[in-house]
Amino acid sequence: MELWKERQIQQVTFSTRIETAYPILLTFAKNIGFKFCGISVTSTDREALPKALNINNYPEMWNKQYEENSYCKVDPIIAHCNHSMLPISWSKELFSNTPTLWEALQEQGLQYGWSQSFHHEESGLCSILSLARPHCPISAIELYEHFGYMFYVTSHLAELFAHTLPRRPAKARAPRLSTREVEVLKLCASGKTAYETARILSLSERTVNYHVQNVILKLNVCNKISAVIAATKAGII
Repeated sequence: MELWKERQIQQVTFSTRIETAYPILLTFAKNIGFKFCGISVTSTDREALPKALNINNYPEMWNKQYEENSYCKVDPIIAHCNHSMLPISWSKELFSNTPTLWEALQEQGLQYGWSQSFHHEESGLCSILSLARPHCPISAIELYEHFGYMFYVTSHLAELFAHTLPRRPAKARAPRLSTREVEVLKLCASGKTAYETARILSLSERTVNYHVQNVILKLNVCNKISAVIAATKAGII
């Protein structure tokens, strides 16, 4: 790895805020032949972020156009990045369903670009790093050469932004039922009585009822039917 690249990776790593990491990324972008650099953070499973993030040095007219026309709703780059962490090159074919957006990119000097995303599973965030320039198509070798750096940076950006968000409540864990309790519950779900369950499992009816009561307590419900419903919803049976 070239020394300047290693140095900039270290600087990005030591950055504690995206705002301080961005100038480093912009310098890197220019060093590898790109005029424009953009960072955005979206959410893959939240209805709305407490605060939005979008930092770039794109032409002011482009940012205004993008916002006024709500291009984010039809942008194929965002659509791709929300579902895949593979890098994507901007092309006329990619924007075939949104030719107006493609034409606007060309007019603003954003002819050649590519984007890389990272999905931060814990927070549900999707960070996207984009590089663009007004000339010279992007080759496959160029993508390959810089992919590792781009992927690392987008993962780090997602981590930095996630730290600024309120903690999400931990998902309640499904209670652990014993193998025998699950067997009993499955038979209850199929409509078997305690007597029939006892015969099938070679247990006493009293033991079957004991297991049923344990399940009711563990699932925090009031009766056997509610226990079957709760266990089904939790994926236990």
